[in-house]
Amino acid sequence: MTDFSVLCVHAHPDDEAIWTGGTLAKYAEEGAKTAVVTCTWAEGTVRAKELANSLEILGAGEPRLLGYADGGKAESAPGAPRFLDVPFDEAVGRVVEHIRDVRPDVVLTYDGYGSYGHPEHVYAHRVTMAAVEAAGYDQLYPGTGEPWRPHALYLATIPRSVVLAQWRDVFGADPEPGQTLPGVPDDHVDAHIDVSPWAERKWAALQAHESEVGRGASMTLLTALPEPARAVMLSNEWYRRIGFTGPPTTTVA
Repeated sequence: MTDFSVLCVHAHPDDEAIWTGGTLAKYAEEGAKTAVVTCTWAEGTVRAKELANSLEILGAGEPRLLGYADGGKAESAPGAPRFLDVPFDEAVGRVVEHIRDVRPDVVLTYDGYGSYGHPEHVYAHRVTMAAVEAAGYDQLYPGTGEPWRPHALYLATIPRSVVLAQWRDVFGADPEPGQTLPGVPDDHVDAHIDVSPWAERKWAALQAHESEVGRGASMTLLTALPEPARAVMLSNEWYRRIGFTGPPTTTVA
């Protein structure tokens, strides 16, 4: 695997561990080059330091921070615009630069719903989709490195059957009729990775984001799950495959 490389693009620190931590740990252990672009938070902030700790645990190198602000959190990137306010073409160019630098075989990001509807996840998905295509054109984004065309793009998601099972564990009841749910129909999942051998490392990377655990965000929901349900989320990662430009043997699964 020493000639194989994986690049993840995520909106926030901690998403690399939640959605792709097992995949990153697996491929790093097998000798692949792994890297993570994070769209929000700037160097020198608390969450940037936590991200560095998480990436060290996962073997994914140093943080690659775009340095945009996270939602309404001005402290995340003082003086920088919110990620959602950044012109699309600018954001695409920033990600293209990292794709051309890492030259990954495979790029990972969120599915089209941002995995669970978070607007910054959705924007990161759209930016990454465009950047993966644009990175291969020498006419686009000159000055950001030599063109590079990844072989495949994989979108982190959850099978709907797993969502429904976890929903009952978290909320104690089935979702309301017509309620919008995360995930995709099970037959839309193209790749499933059993990351149970790396589940403890993934959990350690999640715990490295101490400020998020304390804040009571999605990390807290994960830590509050009953042990069997949490084990499912820590031991499995699922992806949709969009586009496939390399040989058919190139896969994350």
